[in-house]
Amino acid sequence: MRIPLMRNAFINEIETKKALASFILSAGRLSMDVECVNFENKFALYQQSRHAVLFNSGGSANLALLQSLKNLGRLRDGDKVAFSALTWSTNTMPIIQLGMIPIALDCEPETLNTMSNHLLERLETEDIKAFFATNILGFTGDMNTIKDICEERNIILIEDNCESLGTVVNNTKSGNFGIGSSFSFFVAHHMSTIEGGMVCTSDDELSEMLRIVRANGWDRNLSPEQQQKWRKAFNIKSEFQAKYTFYDLGFNLRPTEITGFLGQYQMQFLEENIKKREKNYLRIEQSVKRNDDFILLKHDHIERLSTFAFPFVCKTAQLRDLYLQKFTDAGVEIRPMIAGNMQEQPFYRKYSRQLFAMPGADKMHANGFYCGNYPELEETDLQIIEALLSN
Repeated sequence: MRIPLMRNAFINEIETKKALASFILSAGRLSMDVECVNFENKFALYQQSRHAVLFNSGGSANLALLQSLKNLGRLRDGDKVAFSALTWSTNTMPIIQLGMIPIALDCEPETLNTMSNHLLERLETEDIKAFFATNILGFTGDMNTIKDICEERNIILIEDNCESLGTVVNNTKSGNFGIGSSFSFFVAHHMSTIEGGMVCTSDDELSEMLRIVRANGWDRNLSPEQQQKWRKAFNIKSEFQAKYTFYDLGFNLRPTEITGFLGQYQMQFLEENIKKREKNYLRIEQSVKRNDDFILLKHDHIERLSTFAFPFVCKTAQLRDLYLQKFTDAGVEIRPMIAGNMQEQPFYRKYSRQLFAMPGADKMHANGFYCGNYPELEETDLQIIEALLSN
């Protein structure tokens, strides 16, 4: 593949691998410990949230976020949870797995995202308790307006920000509009820990529950004060008894010290990575502007565009077929526009009885695709993509 979806597992790959090898040889412990805590603290500071809770994947972060809200009684079995129809499976599956009802919201092809009008339209017929918004490929919807609607209607707003780390909207980092947000550090994301994910929140109670959910329902990763609160509430009289006391529903979603070390190490390169991704995107966008075969994506409401990839939306499905062939023949690796309309996925039709008209998501499903955007793209790579976009 001449231009793969990703070239390296890490930013500054050789340097990172050498540092990782040295860390593993010298580390006294590789199960979750101080490196994970240090990464959490650094990431919370970067994201400008009070808490960051590290997980073994972004999908686990989504699962834990919803389970924590259920444990706290903020969501219940049978509640209707809205989600962006153009998304990834791990944003939708936990809604179903945890006994809630998924309600799909359409998206706007010009912004890639679910907008406030889509939420308002669904609220006319559905009693929605939460909205799990996905910030698509570095872009977002009109999150300020969505946040206002959710606050007015007492709707819990959470964000899947796995593809938009570093994007800024209305002087606010994406991921900071709701009560909590998830991030992924899988390879090819803005930063990589091989596998890994995070939930950021400024809600103290939610942060505490996330740590309980992450570790089988234990209190082991709570502060001493938090541990005493739980042990007193359930009459746990000794440290010995507390070792195997489980307070609420949880999973083993813990990361390793390797994840914590890599996260800290990769963060030193994150800002430069985001700058290069934005620069690359704005350059390629000029070719899209000159080609009437494509819909020009709107991002005037976004102050900093931290793109995950180069997304393209063709005006017809036939044109997409043409460009898919062109990109493939040139050795450029391509992907569908995430999972397209999630309602068309086999698992969704098996488990959800409520389907809605999704003209925007259907258009993205049929007309959209993307290729990789990352700092290692060379001048010749960008020139090849520009040439493929010429008509």
